[in-house]
Amino acid sequence: MLYLAWRMAAHRVTALLAVACAVLGGAALITTTGVLAESGLRSQLPPGRLGGADVVVAADQEFHPRGDLPIALPERATVPDRLVDRLAALPGVTAAVGDIGFPAALVGARGQVLASADDPRTAGHGWSSTKLLADPRVTGRAPSGAGEVAVTAAAGVAVGARVEVVANGRPATAYRVSAVVDAPGAGVYFADGTASRLAGRGGGDGPRAGTVDLIGLRVDEGAGERVASAVREQVAGTGLEVVTGADRGEAVEPGVGSARSLLILLAGSLAGIVLLITGFVVAGALGVTIAGQRRDLALMRAVGATPKQIRRLAAAQSSVVAAVALVPGVALGYLLAGRFRELLAGRGVLPDELPLALSPLPALATLLLVAAAVQLSARCAAWRTSRRPATEAVAESRSEPRRPSRVRTGAGLLLMLGACVLSAAPLMSRTVLGASATSIAGILAAIGLALSGPALVQRAGAAAAGRLRPGVAAPTWLALANVRGYALRLAGVISPLAMAVVFVLTYTFAQTTVLAATSDDTRSGTLAQYEVTAPALGGLPADTLPAVREVPGVRAAAPVGTTTVVWEYEEFGEPAAESASAMVLGPDTRDVVDLGVTEGGLDRLTGAAVAVSGEAARTRGAGLGERVRLVLGDGTEVDARVVAVYDRGLGFGPVVLSRELAAGHTTTDLDQSVLVRTDGTDAAARGLTALAADRAGLAVASTAPDADSPGADTPPEVWVNLATVVVLLGYLLLSIANKLVAATAQRRAEIAALRLVGTTPRQVRAMMRREAAVVAAAALVSGLLLSALPLALLGQGFLGRPWPAGPAWLLPAVAATVVLTAYVTIELPTRHALRTPPADALRAA
Repeated sequence: MLYLAWRMAAHRVTALLAVACAVLGGAALITTTGVLAESGLRSQLPPGRLGGADVVVAADQEFHPRGDLPIALPERATVPDRLVDRLAALPGVTAAVGDIGFPAALVGARGQVLASADDPRTAGHGWSSTKLLADPRVTGRAPSGAGEVAVTAAAGVAVGARVEVVANGRPATAYRVSAVVDAPGAGVYFADGTASRLAGRGGGDGPRAGTVDLIGLRVDEGAGERVASAVREQVAGTGLEVVTGADRGEAVEPGVGSARSLLILLAGSLAGIVLLITGFVVAGALGVTIAGQRRDLALMRAVGATPKQIRRLAAAQSSVVAAVALVPGVALGYLLAGRFRELLAGRGVLPDELPLALSPLPALATLLLVAAAVQLSARCAAWRTSRRPATEAVAESRSEPRRPSRVRTGAGLLLMLGACVLSAAPLMSRTVLGASATSIAGILAAIGLALSGPALVQRAGAAAAGRLRPGVAAPTWLALANVRGYALRLAGVISPLAMAVVFVLTYTFAQTTVLAATSDDTRSGTLAQYEVTAPALGGLPADTLPAVREVPGVRAAAPVGTTTVVWEYEEFGEPAAESASAMVLGPDTRDVVDLGVTEGGLDRLTGAAVAVSGEAARTRGAGLGERVRLVLGDGTEVDARVVAVYDRGLGFGPVVLSRELAAGHTTTDLDQSVLVRTDGTDAAARGLTALAADRAGLAVASTAPDADSPGADTPPEVWVNLATVVVLLGYLLLSIANKLVAATAQRRAEIAALRLVGTTPRQVRAMMRREAAVVAAAALVSGLLLSALPLALLGQGFLGRPWPAGPAWLLPAVAATVVLTAYVTIELPTRHALRTPPADALRAA
């Protein structure tokens, strides 16, 4: 069977090239998705400043909902410091260090902020934390007293120098450098007592008093596993985790859990569309290939081959081609995954240090999925020929069924109807999830077109042919006759092009419309003209807000922060949990932020209180006065009362916390920004600029969109989605081009027969060009019609108008691409076929 399949494949190289390209591109995309998913599950950060710790005890930085994947918690949770002495007494432990991290930044002689650590929010530590570094090179001695500090070698400061340090929001204070530490992840090191006082971890009643961030243990050589087991017994039932080896990287930076979760979500969202498009393209390419071999398969039926043997032969031939294309496709997938990781890291979505997890598992999954798709598609394509009686199979080998399948047509129409229903989702849910239904509806409608396409094309061809005038040119008459007589073949070409049109329009405009609606919400709701931040300091110094309010011309100023919460609620009677970004506001922010409050008021946003968006209030039963259950960013569970409901949820998120509720539950309690509303005069702007210039690390930025850099504030996920559109579109167009070339090349016998009855090469080219025009026009019209309703409802739901937001050049660009693809891929193989003498073409057919 394989030998026969190989011989058949050798005589259909052009047609099988389309299958090979489809399999290669599909394998690359599936492998890329698999690598991203595996990296989200298994990738680990390097241990960094914990490289010298053999065992690390830290709080669990994940929330574990019932029946779902864990949700990362990016805010640092703490560990009781009394546990340090207990663990230090365990046999085999040589050192136990309670590590604390707090904002710290070095200020140079000219007022510039010097490099202190990768994350200034946790750059400050006690000197004992240097024991957790891996082979640190220390020049100098440990800091003693409150006036000395050790710094990282990256700061470029020598031992004995005088530096100023802004620590945990306190004013810049002069210190003498007692040591320089050269090691990965090193930061700013104070005497242990000084560090505890600056971080608010010593005595007192602060929210984090009596705690440390984590505990690092150094143990005797070979005692790591034994000590780790003993530590697990000590902390059993406390919710703390004991990590060793590669897992130590997550203890360094809890936010990496969010990045890994994002990879899993990204791979999950891509998997559906990638598998759908890959299956569609592979099935279409195999359909064209098997259709070109119907005569060979019919003759085999006539000489005694069973239906099962025919289907096995078609599947074997396709598998041979797929096997050749799979290896380079999988290799390309691994390379593409690396480029995708670079894109995510460049846009700040992933940490630069987070590597991809590379293993044979994605390749194996790709092999199984593609092989199954090829086998199923080939057997389905050969089903009709294999089931027909031998005489009828031979008779149909040069023609198409006169009546398209009613079941197939009905299924296609039902899918298009279902897509229309799904298109209404943005009207009911003004969320990113509601907008994603637009893309799904478009793809479902395109699949419905592929199923019902033959019947629609046949009817359209018959209607057009019936309106022809008697004196119409021969090429036009021949082109319309082919449209009517070969509806299945033509529909197989129009459908993928229409899918490309639908995919690009719905996917791109869904992103740009959500972005426009979000920008509208943010712009309308931001009353402040300026934002004051201090990213290099890890947060704003405590005296920044009073100083800003004293600037002449400042009408109002209020601190604004962000954190992450997990909202537990019920959906269709089942428990559900969703992670979301949450703003941290107070009653005074109503002068700088307008959330569009419809019920209640922000003046009540104190204590255990939250404000929620109208969408969340409606779908989660969280109306005014209700109590909601939230998990804060450090894992603390709270019950909060809803004191306000607002309608600008896209711009400001589904939930807003009061400052009191978030206090003590973020990595740093410093304000991250201050929004400032002025009288609009230049004097006020100059005053804020002068304030920032006079204080190290402060930055003042306008809240208005940057007209010179319109994409500067675009969320990174939008760039990721647009990059995905480009990659998938490239795959679609390449596969469509190969399919068109293969379909045209298989018409050599038809072209030869036309030439033998007197048709000139010029007339043949004119006929094929008219068919190309029909293909391009039908694909564009059907693609635009299938996209019109989802995009209109998307615009109505998000922008209050029946059209989406997006680049105006996209429509002509899509039209030009479709026309060029149809023309070039039909014109070139036609010219090649015309160079072959008609008799030779018929003999080879």
